[in-house]
Amino acid sequence: MTSAIHRLQTPVRSRGKSIQEQVERAIDRFFSALPEPAQLSADQRRGIITRYSAVLEGNFIYWMTGAYLAVKSNEARAIILENLHEEVRDCHPGMLRKFAMAAHAVPTDRDASLVYQDLQNVRQFIGRLSGVPIVVMMAFFEGFIQKFMAFLAELAAGQGSAEREYTDVHGVCDVAHTAGLFRALDAEMALNPPDAAANLFEGVDLLSALLQTIVQGEAQGPIRVQAAGRPSASCSC
Repeated sequence: MTSAIHRLQTPVRSRGKSIQEQVERAIDRFFSALPEPAQLSADQRRGIITRYSAVLEGNFIYWMTGAYLAVKSNEARAIILENLHEEVRDCHPGMLRKFAMAAHAVPTDRDASLVYQDLQNVRQFIGRLSGVPIVVMMAFFEGFIQKFMAFLAELAAGQGSAEREYTDVHGVCDVAHTAGLFRALDAEMALNPPDAAANLFEGVDLLSALLQTIVQGEAQGPIRVQAAGRPSASCSC
């Protein structure tokens, strides 16, 4: 029995490792296209912070809750629940609001309208409650966040802010969160394997489009982010 289970889990782990490598490459490609903070105007710096805040403050817990509702394995649920517990207990939305206020970058109606359609696409994807693709998207996002914090902190410094609690906390804790979500992915794929034809990176593509809008606003062309070996989905904002 143990031998049979091992044979079953080995291909799952191999596929999970391949997904992790593709996610990491997608993150690296996104960062290779980021502008240098020193080259941005005050309005551009403010815009990135406001659009980021407009998306994250009211949606991250919703996304992670969707992941919790969608997965079937106890291990994946435990990992995601721990993430949610930390998010609520330590009031991460409040940290983000304090960060935005200190940078004079509280979102306006216009900021919310700029991200609306891409954000709505991600919300609708989460609402389908497809466990494995959602966990892949959240692993991508947590990996993105841990690297994005240094960039975000530099933008805020350019706005005259010394507030660092949000960026300091997430630059550290999201390293563990990313690793945990890849473990959750392995557990979920072992118990509830997706159909071979399923696009496991749909959420990554939708979230990439949203992140592009956060960074670029209306000013520039799209940064194209896709996992290696797959046709590129359109990421035009």
